[in-house]
Amino acid sequence: MANEVKLPPDTGEDDLLLELRVRDFGIIEDMNWSLSSGLNVITGETGAGKSLVIDAVEALLSGKKDEENIRYGANETHIEGVFTLSKKENDTPQLRALLLDNGLDTDDETLVISCELHRQGRSVARVNRHTVPRGLLYQIGCSLIDIHGQSEHLSLLNTEYHLDFLDSYAHALDLRHSFGTKASELHQAEQELESLAKEGKEIAHHEELLRFQIDEIRQAKLQEGEEAKLEQERNILSSSEKLKASSYEIYNTLYGEDVSSPSASALEKLNEAVQTMRKLVELDPALKQQLDTLEGTVPELEEIARDIRSYADRMEYDPKRLEEIESRLELIRNLKRKYGQSITEILEYLQKVEKELDKLSYSLDRSAELKQLRNSLKQEMGHTAFELSQARTRATKKLAVEVKKELRDLKMSQVQFEVSINQKQAQEEGIPFPDGKNYAFSKGGVDAVEFMASTNPGEPVKPLAKIASTGEISRFMLALKGALSKTDNIPILVFDEIDIGVGGRCGEIIGEKLWTLAQNRQVICVTHLPQIAAFADAHHSIQKKICGTRTLSTLETLQGESRIGELAAMLAGSQYT
Repeated sequence: MANEVKLPPDTGEDDLLLELRVRDFGIIEDMNWSLSSGLNVITGETGAGKSLVIDAVEALLSGKKDEENIRYGANETHIEGVFTLSKKENDTPQLRALLLDNGLDTDDETLVISCELHRQGRSVARVNRHTVPRGLLYQIGCSLIDIHGQSEHLSLLNTEYHLDFLDSYAHALDLRHSFGTKASELHQAEQELESLAKEGKEIAHHEELLRFQIDEIRQAKLQEGEEAKLEQERNILSSSEKLKASSYEIYNTLYGEDVSSPSASALEKLNEAVQTMRKLVELDPALKQQLDTLEGTVPELEEIARDIRSYADRMEYDPKRLEEIESRLELIRNLKRKYGQSITEILEYLQKVEKELDKLSYSLDRSAELKQLRNSLKQEMGHTAFELSQARTRATKKLAVEVKKELRDLKMSQVQFEVSINQKQAQEEGIPFPDGKNYAFSKGGVDAVEFMASTNPGEPVKPLAKIASTGEISRFMLALKGALSKTDNIPILVFDEIDIGVGGRCGEIIGEKLWTLAQNRQVICVTHLPQIAAFADAHHSIQKKICGTRTLSTLETLQGESRIGELAAMLAGSQYT
């Protein structure tokens, strides 16, 4: 490190990963790794399992199961991380809020995260001995550790990653999330509108049919029991002459007004019976009750005879009414053929189609409602996207200055760095800005963000993906991480082979930068370069051994002569002098 005295990092009250315990993960049978504050470096031969340790950290903080990572012959893998949390209230406030809101807070400032990944069945994640869902585990992990994977620096070739960097630096991730939520709601509304539009013709045809059926049944004004009454009335009208003649015959039989009939009427015979009964009562008073009953029957029979005579007088054949009844019964029969076996079933069918029509009407109302929602969402998204664009624009200049400063520290002072932000105008598909223009959008807003650079003086800036070498990309990534570290509060940074494509000279520069980053946070780095390993506050070596018929990956913390020997072997091979 050029003319600079390397001081030990501040081990005061930072958030740290104190210990990582891994069992049956890949070729790791049982590993207990104690970490230091500051810069922790992991070295070892290719294939020894260095990156496997980082994979274990990722699995711990995501809860994702990959059966390939469960050791052969084992049914599950167990990973546990012990973290110490800073006592400063302003450190990692998001993490503290997550723990507190979910009842996971601890009094001794210790956070224990464990994960059991089963080959069969569900995996189980725990935080401070409490089982937690994967979503919450992931949120906690994102607040604790930023893992920069082996080939992740290649993500700088993807402009979507540029947007993530810029929004993190601008503290605009919450605003972007809000926009993304509205964009998802808009997409859902538009999909539903499209579905309703496709069904529109079918709905209109079906609605017309339902309205016809409802009108047909309603206009009939059916009544329960109506059919039976009509059939009875029809039978009476059809037999009116017979009923009239029979009624007169009964009347004559009872009352006897027909002078042509030689026989006495029932009333005459009944009166004769009364007279005879009175004589009997005079002889035997015990028959008085029977006489009274017989005398009471006479007026009742007279009343019945008069009622039958009245019925016969009223009985008239009415062909018009009979025709009306036949017509009404035919209407009922037609409705029964279409809608049910009885008037009750027809009325039940009416209720059913009325409800179905209400649903169709709701679909039409829903279409109007969705169009209004779409317009409202676009207005809201326009305001949010405008606010998001302003935040990004303000941040671009500051980020460019910070990255240039970091690049100077990485011996790339000649490099020019800019952040390009562009928008694309659109018509109806876009969202409106306060300036009245419509812009195309994605879930990230309306801005297309791209990092631009010129690595050679006098050359214009071009997209970073087109001009940077692999080694330069690694340093760009470290510069961006360095710039971002000044605005975020993630306490632990992990770099898995940040030195890909980097030579010894650049390695020393990267090592110094990693050590600088580690002054206010814990940094874990897997590297092949001794120039980087030399800056470690704690040096850990991964070795692969054959034990019996199995391959094992083991970890050893190096100090003193053993560390010097490892650095020498990294420089000159196992036959170093």
